[in-house]
Amino acid sequence: MQVTETLNSGLKREIKVTVPAGDMEAKLMARLSDARNKVRINGFRPGKVPVQHLRKVYGKSFMAEVVNEILNDSTRTIITGRGEKAAMQPEVIMTEDEKEAEKILAGGADFEFRLNYEIIPAIEIKDFSDIKVTRQVFDVPDSEIDEQVQRVAESARSYEPKTGKAANGDRVTIDYVGKIDGEAFNGGAGTDQPLVLGSKEFIPGFEDQLVGAKAGDEKQITVTFPDNYQAAHLAGKEATFDVTVKEVSQPGELEINDETAKNLGLESLERLRDVVRGQIENQFGAMTRQKVKRQLLDQLDASYSFEAPSKLVDAEFNNIWAQVNRDLEAAGRTFADEETTEEEARAEYLRLAERRVRLGLVLAEIGEKAGVTVSDEELQRGLFEQVRRYPGNQQQEVFEFYRNNPEALNTLRAPMFEEKVVDHLLGQISVTDVKVSKEELMADDEEADTAVKAKPAKKAAAKKADDKKADDAEEPKKKAAPKKKAAKDAE
Repeated sequence: MQVTETLNSGLKREIKVTVPAGDMEAKLMARLSDARNKVRINGFRPGKVPVQHLRKVYGKSFMAEVVNEILNDSTRTIITGRGEKAAMQPEVIMTEDEKEAEKILAGGADFEFRLNYEIIPAIEIKDFSDIKVTRQVFDVPDSEIDEQVQRVAESARSYEPKTGKAANGDRVTIDYVGKIDGEAFNGGAGTDQPLVLGSKEFIPGFEDQLVGAKAGDEKQITVTFPDNYQAAHLAGKEATFDVTVKEVSQPGELEINDETAKNLGLESLERLRDVVRGQIENQFGAMTRQKVKRQLLDQLDASYSFEAPSKLVDAEFNNIWAQVNRDLEAAGRTFADEETTEEEARAEYLRLAERRVRLGLVLAEIGEKAGVTVSDEELQRGLFEQVRRYPGNQQQEVFEFYRNNPEALNTLRAPMFEEKVVDHLLGQISVTDVKVSKEELMADDEEADTAVKAKPAKKAAAKKADDKKADDAEEPKKKAAPKKKAAKDAE
């Protein structure tokens, strides 16, 4: 096998590989000899089939197998032997001349092909001692726990049907259909929807117009979506809702005690408080980590400047761009609505893609040198966490999809690896804890985490969101319904 470098420009490489016809012939004959004792051909005893007859019958198919074997084995061997890492699977270029291809399969010509690929640049990991981050910490007070326990107890409060008019605090069960300019809009309808009047769960004005309603009433409610409503195509628009009141119920006595906890499947009020505290601390802890990670990645981005493989950048950009356009289409908006142009947005997202690729390569190099790995057990836990995000009737289907698709499973491994590398770095850099208020911790930063995840930038999407809000945004029914905040559904 002759290997000749025909292109070495920046990160781009092209390698010409020539396998002499004699070597191809030797590989073919070895296969034919092996097959001689295995194949059964009418008119010949086992093991007595002449090799030339076998060649006549199986020669082309066996030679095709030889070609594939050379391509599979040599590609990896050649690049590794050169001390290089390919950024993506190399492009294999072979002759398109049918006569030449026939000659190769017949063993009458050298087999030539070229490998086109980009290499991952050598990255020299720098000292981490200059990296300093501030970790904002919010100590959850008992009052926060009390408020959440109160909300949980409210959700478990019993209601009894009543006759007469609905008052604030009563629960009504309604069907509704929302319309804008006389046309029903997507996600604006609901059936058997419970709503506690005064809860401010729906957009302003909706609940007020149901006070005084009775079971069986049909009402038309007119409201205006807030200017900052998360479904941008509804923001600021007036809508009418045809509402049918199916039931009015009055609340039972609100009790917060061990019995309340037992009704929720917990053994005591103390256990309920512990569960609530854990959930709240995890939520704020996730915000803290996100901000710390953002600071870390920003400093890594400033420390490393190198050419990123163009094919990786293109792939990342295409993913981002597709998501941006899906978001704009779902919101019924254009780039002009976001005070930008498609050209400006493309340039912005291309820079974002380049940053993500560079940071991904830096984190991969740091992780490799530090011996960071994701065990099979950790991957299984990550898989179960992913499956739990889906409705119960879909979980088995999703689980089987990942189990039967190694590439899909690897998409779970990558972010887990990244988080472990971040953990490693946090143990190497200077981290200063600062106590902050809830408002300070929840304040949005101007820039979002851009290492791996694709999130809409401010100019070309309705709104930047943290991971929790991004999850909510995947539920179009919640976005377009008259509820004030989709997040309330998760409480």
